[in-house]
Amino acid sequence: MADYPVHEYDVLVIGAGGAGLRAAIESSAAGAKTAVVTKSLLGKAHTVMAEGGMAAAMGNVDERDNWKVHFADTMRGSQYLSNCRMAEIHAKEAPARVRELEAWGAIFDRTKDGRINQRNFGGHRYPRLAHVGDRTGLEMIRTLQDHGIHQGIDVFAETTVIKLLQDGGRCVGAFAYDREKGRFMAFHAKAVVLASGGIGRSFRVTSNSWEYTADGQALAYQAGAELLDMEFVQFHPTGMVWPPSVKGILVTEGVRGEGGVLKNKDGKRFMFDDIPENYRPQTADSPDEGWRYTQGDKSARRPPELLTRDHVARCINREVKAGRGSPHGGVFLDIAWIKEKLPNSVEHIKKKLPSMYHQFKQLADLDITQEPMEVGPTTHYMMGGIQVDAESQMSSVPGLFAAGECAAGLHGANRLGGNSLSDLLVFGKRAGEHAAKFAKSNGADRVNPADIDAAAQAALAPFERGAAGENPFTVQSELQDIMQNLVGIVRTESEMEEALGKIEALRARAAKAGITGNIEYNTGWHTALDLDNMLSISEMIATAALERKESRGGHFRDDYPEKDAEWGKYNLQIARGTDGRPMVRRVPVVPLTDEMKQIIEEQSK
Repeated sequence: MADYPVHEYDVLVIGAGGAGLRAAIESSAAGAKTAVVTKSLLGKAHTVMAEGGMAAAMGNVDERDNWKVHFADTMRGSQYLSNCRMAEIHAKEAPARVRELEAWGAIFDRTKDGRINQRNFGGHRYPRLAHVGDRTGLEMIRTLQDHGIHQGIDVFAETTVIKLLQDGGRCVGAFAYDREKGRFMAFHAKAVVLASGGIGRSFRVTSNSWEYTADGQALAYQAGAELLDMEFVQFHPTGMVWPPSVKGILVTEGVRGEGGVLKNKDGKRFMFDDIPENYRPQTADSPDEGWRYTQGDKSARRPPELLTRDHVARCINREVKAGRGSPHGGVFLDIAWIKEKLPNSVEHIKKKLPSMYHQFKQLADLDITQEPMEVGPTTHYMMGGIQVDAESQMSSVPGLFAAGECAAGLHGANRLGGNSLSDLLVFGKRAGEHAAKFAKSNGADRVNPADIDAAAQAALAPFERGAAGENPFTVQSELQDIMQNLVGIVRTESEMEEALGKIEALRARAAKAGITGNIEYNTGWHTALDLDNMLSISEMIATAALERKESRGGHFRDDYPEKDAEWGKYNLQIARGTDGRPMVRRVPVVPLTDEMKQIIEEQSK
């Protein structure tokens, strides 16, 4: 083995977002020597872009809220494909994780009587999202970092993991490189936690930051772990559409939670045209008065703009395709209209949505207190990911854990807004806790030097091909177009088959990627190394989407536009076949207990 530096730890956490930091804090607090590896700089995790809030049934704004309602909402939103045990754990533990974050220094918005304030969000029956204006994710990261630095955690910033190291099937570390200087390093660990985020950079229009190249999902798959629910990609209804340089940047659901309405080019509030039968407004003909919706015998403040994200995204897509969209291919999101109701609307909007106000003012020269925004669907979140045990967050590979967006189970076919931030805290904590326990009960195994040498040789191959090789940026760009156009919001069999053929051709080209220049901070090299992960996961998304012949949650097929009860019995699992290619299997949905069935039945009345 070449003379690469080797770092020894009990627990190695890959990713420094909410899940990674929370896992590292818990692991370190349990006495495990812990390190965090982050592809970006500390504090730059994509979690900072989560704006609306974290869902937790604290009942601070509406005392009718409790964990049972949250559990039922999550299961309903997931189209009942969620791992029900994970949904139960999440609903029960989220309030404690929010209060814990507050105890560590998070500054939440407050109700008049001093409690943590909570706002409405799509799919949640009651106001449930604890928030800090529209900068909740930023406050979460700030708080976790400030608390974490006192735990004795080592941080390796601007470091990319390119291979998980194994011994006899067990995960025993990782091989990585320093993005600034290009130097390789090895990590020897008794347990590894993947918390690397999502897959959005495989699509042309996305709210995701540059790091989201499916690293954790691909690393786990290559190590032998199964993936789950890969067909379910969430397209957030509202991303910026103008100017082109900012297309896809998230416009928080908090805008709609604070009263923003969606209109087409004719000024019509089109969401009233497509409301589910079990979810009707009291006054459909009067938008200003249609703020209270009934479900069974229960009533809650719920405009149609706060239906689930998949539903709203398809409605916007319908308006644009019908020629009723805004000038730049989206629709209008109007929060300025509330000046008709609030004399101090300008100050109210600036206070509740400070980031949105500055984002549009600086990037689009638009004052959201006076004018509507142009928005459209953007690739936002991956419901699927690494299959993990509900209690411990360990994958099928011993010693390999996962939490956050790169893990699957909680969200099923569709994630409710705000569930992601509380997901990071609840399951990040559990992953760190159980990784530390695993490390303490399992000694260090050996790292195979041949594996490290092979990984280094493969990583350096693009330099050997030089300018004669394929341009990695071109391959990435073509992949983004394929996924956006053929495996996007609305899918068909013929288009997904076309996508798989094109991805296969891109894979052959990516294997010939060549770059020039020095090894120090070479973005072409970084992209060449990302390509295999992006292509592998894109293939799995298309393969699973082709297999699921129905429409459910974030997966909508124009050739199978209805839900199929039979498909509601299964999750799709992807395992690595003997030939190294993805193999799709139907696995039964985790069954509801009698108590869970009763809760869902009670909350549906």
